[in-house]
Amino acid sequence: METQVRTPNAIFGQPQRFLVPLFQRPYVWNEEQQWGPLWEDLDRVASRLLKSPQAKHEPHFLGAVVLQQVQSRTGELQERIVIDGQQRLTTLQLLLDALHAELMQIGAHAPAGRVEYLIRNDNRFCKQAEDRFKVWPTNRDRAAFNEVLAAKFPVDYEALSHRSTKLVQAHRFFSAQAKEWLACDGAENYLQRGEALERSVRELLQMVVIDLTADENAQEIFETLNARGAQLTAADLIKNFVFQRLLDSGADVEKAYEAHWKEFETAFWETEVSAGRLLYQRASLFINHWLVSRTGEEIVAREVFTRFKTFADHEAGVSMDVLLQQMSRAARVYRRVTEAADSTSSDIDRVGLFAYRIRTMESDLIKSVLLALLDQERPIVPTQVVEASLDVIESWLTRRMLIRATTKSYSQVAAEMVNVIRQSPPDLIDQALRSFLVSQAAENKYWPDDEELIGELTKLPVYRRLSRARLRMVLEAIEDDRRGYARGGRAFAGMRVPRNRYWIEHVMPQRWETYWKPPTVGTPEERAHRLHTLGNLTLLTDRLNESVSNGPWGQQDDERGKCSALKEHDVLLINRDLESYCQGNDWTDQAIDSRTWELVERIKSIWAVPDGHKSPTVRMASPVFHSVDLADLLSDGLLNVGQSVFPSDRALRHRTGRILSDGRIEVEEKVFDTPSGAAYYLRKRATNGWSFWLLDVETKKSLASLRREYLEKSAAGSSLIEDDEDGADDPEGTPNLTELRQLQLEFWTEFKTWMEGRSTIRLQKAAPQQWMSMGIGRSGFHISAVISTWSSAGDAGNPEIRVQLVLASDRSKEHFLELQARKDLLQAQISSELHWHDIEGNKQRRIYVRKDADFRDRGEWLAQFEWLGNHLEVFNSSFGPLVRSL
Repeated sequence: METQVRTPNAIFGQPQRFLVPLFQRPYVWNEEQQWGPLWEDLDRVASRLLKSPQAKHEPHFLGAVVLQQVQSRTGELQERIVIDGQQRLTTLQLLLDALHAELMQIGAHAPAGRVEYLIRNDNRFCKQAEDRFKVWPTNRDRAAFNEVLAAKFPVDYEALSHRSTKLVQAHRFFSAQAKEWLACDGAENYLQRGEALERSVRELLQMVVIDLTADENAQEIFETLNARGAQLTAADLIKNFVFQRLLDSGADVEKAYEAHWKEFETAFWETEVSAGRLLYQRASLFINHWLVSRTGEEIVAREVFTRFKTFADHEAGVSMDVLLQQMSRAARVYRRVTEAADSTSSDIDRVGLFAYRIRTMESDLIKSVLLALLDQERPIVPTQVVEASLDVIESWLTRRMLIRATTKSYSQVAAEMVNVIRQSPPDLIDQALRSFLVSQAAENKYWPDDEELIGELTKLPVYRRLSRARLRMVLEAIEDDRRGYARGGRAFAGMRVPRNRYWIEHVMPQRWETYWKPPTVGTPEERAHRLHTLGNLTLLTDRLNESVSNGPWGQQDDERGKCSALKEHDVLLINRDLESYCQGNDWTDQAIDSRTWELVERIKSIWAVPDGHKSPTVRMASPVFHSVDLADLLSDGLLNVGQSVFPSDRALRHRTGRILSDGRIEVEEKVFDTPSGAAYYLRKRATNGWSFWLLDVETKKSLASLRREYLEKSAAGSSLIEDDEDGADDPEGTPNLTELRQLQLEFWTEFKTWMEGRSTIRLQKAAPQQWMSMGIGRSGFHISAVISTWSSAGDAGNPEIRVQLVLASDRSKEHFLELQARKDLLQAQISSELHWHDIEGNKQRRIYVRKDADFRDRGEWLAQFEWLGNHLEVFNSSFGPLVRSL
């Protein structure tokens, strides 16, 4: 290995070729992140040189490249394989070629000639046409690279067949920048500026070149260089590993690439998809799921590459060529079920329906189990066994979703189910999976029984507690069941309901006071809860007019009533018998309760458990929260149906959104369940949609500010929380943080992740501040975890961590005294000493526990997480019932 700092003149000055292996990723650099900054650097260097041509100028460093020599015969053109840095080398070639064309255009032939020999080899050294290029990119990029570098100047970019590729766009960018720079001082200074720019490119840019001999381990060096912070995905690293091994074995890598890997470089596989709160390239996610299906082990995303290497080298038992074929076959299955899940058509098989439902429940990691069931490298599992197995798994998942059980061990359960499949005879897999799930006793794994499901769903305000997508999935399944599709099977006639297309409608509207009678049983507050239970919800093929949706049940004057409007949707069987629940031609609270019980019975049947199954555990009741959504703002009159919202990004301002009657957003004829989903569609990256969408571009009032208004006016006793859905970044950008603020943000981010794996407590989004809060089920109260650089005991130099109950309502003094009267009872439940903080004249009061600890010491974070987490749980269980009873 030889390491040197070299200029482009030294790198490209000799007759030689730099070959980018076909298994490396294609050209991905862009203007915003790479071309623009590179040109700005070159502009600064060339401007300094132009101003002081005789002075000594410091070169500009561009990064590193790794090359490996290829043994060649004497007299042949030298070749080197580009192990790392192909994006940088390719970009330099595009820049040099664009500059050469512009220099020729202004008649600067001497500097143009000095640039040209850095791009093309002399014909005397070329045996094949492509030998003329100093850099020869990967297969996918060769046609575009060859076309743009071979084009006559001035290049007519619009006439190029590859004009939309990044390679051609880069060439066009550099050509335009060079042309503008050269003409900056008029034609009389063309030559002077041309020589300054040419010299800067050739001599005042530098790279570290690591030159390996032919027998050194290039793959090991490549992995070491990309071990931290690289932009390479797991799929990129695995591709390099696989094809390096194929190359070493003497296999036909071109043929293997075309047959088994090229597909992974299409839009479907390169799309970023969410897994939890993170985004991964779909190809990387597939490899993760496939590895779990083959190993039966829980594999986290950061371990995919290293686990793949171990599996390929020591466990697969086949050559790399055969293993690549197996992975390619599994990828085709994965794509088929993924595309079926995305389709809204009524025509779907059981596997596609399962994929749609696990995606809706955000449990795509269960695809590893699906891949194990459909594994073509093992004995074929009979179709009826596959479908029965999916019934079992889906029942377990859906019942847990409906009772809002924790999902923290799902990756472990998925791996265990894979092992059950791999260890069972093909015709008995469904029975083995059923027995496995029935045997699970832990709270994070058990299969809820009928009694628990009924107890939860007959009272649960599902419209508030389930996401719209999950609620729609449940209602679709009920409609399918009415059509005869029992437990995912085939009906005798008809077709399934289209998925993810129909509207969720309240039978009795949320704003009922104008036309509907007061409740004859219970209170208006109880009705407000009942409105969101299953029995008052249905599906519609299209949304109702707002006046009809919020109008009376029966006809009034000359206006048709809601009952007749719903009859128009009786193509859906779920609506056909609504009148049968009515009392005296009215839709009442009793009708809602009766229909709720009937629908819960159907859900029991659709996602059935084995006869006699009883949950082997008693789940601890977890605090119930409702994330405020657009439907809440609509029902409160803060938003109007059809109201326009505007992107905060000025460049996207013309692409407006429209608020729909069910609380979704329509953008360019596409409908999204959440503001962040609509924002992601426009920005192509995770975005906090509440901050992104503006109600007024002049005042910059956002949906987030409207949501805060709603929270502030919400009634006492509510369990509303402010949730930014995906924790995405603010579209206005993140302000520069101080070192302390950055550390606070990192602490809370890691603490929240740690808690999500261990607790049902729902914490606010991590922020660069001292505290992180959670709701306690009543407005004017919240619980906070605190990290402080000063001590509440009065010692400013002694940092601490705290957990505290904060009382902030107008009645905080009164409530504080009521809680203090139970001081002995509370202290008996909480092992750490309680401190009662009440300063006269201060509206806010606190009750807290503390511990001397310095969050600035990262080595102590785990211990601090445990202390904070334990005390948050204790405060929630001890203070929660008391606070809600005050």
